[in-house]
Amino acid sequence: ILISGGWNGSVALSSAEIYDPATGAWSATGSMTTARAEHRDIVLYDGRILVTGGRDSSGNPIATTEIYNPATGTWSATGSMGAARSAHRMERVGAGKVLVMGGFGTGGTELASAELFNPATGTFTPTGALTAAPAQHSAALLQTG
Repeated sequence: ILISGGWNGSVALSSAEIYDPATGAWSATGSMTTARAEHRDIVLYDGRILVTGGRDSSGNPIATTEIYNPATGTWSATGSMGAARSAHRMERVGAGKVLVMGGFGTGGTELASAELFNPATGTFTPTGALTAAPAQHSAALLQTG
């Protein structure tokens, strides 16, 4: 289990740790390239982990993203989202892409926007907007995909 970032008081962290359930032990791994809290992460189909958005130490939403490679324990920056967001949701969708949706944007506004991340290119593309602007919501992938 990978734990990344979060708050230490009012400071966003870049540190990351891995929990091994077989031993019950935590160990440090590489730090993220950007300190962040209230971000989201998802396991990609190839086993790497995509981390998106969140808030910086000033509490501002951020658009930067990065990928953790568990084979090397390292992070690398990837394309930024079109909108800075925190408290958003992500789901893997067809052909290995990731749908990023909603959340809080700059100034605390709730976002109705959504975008698709393509791990093959490291880019985000805007896609259809939600009919409502949710934040701190949940999402589930239907069996139909």
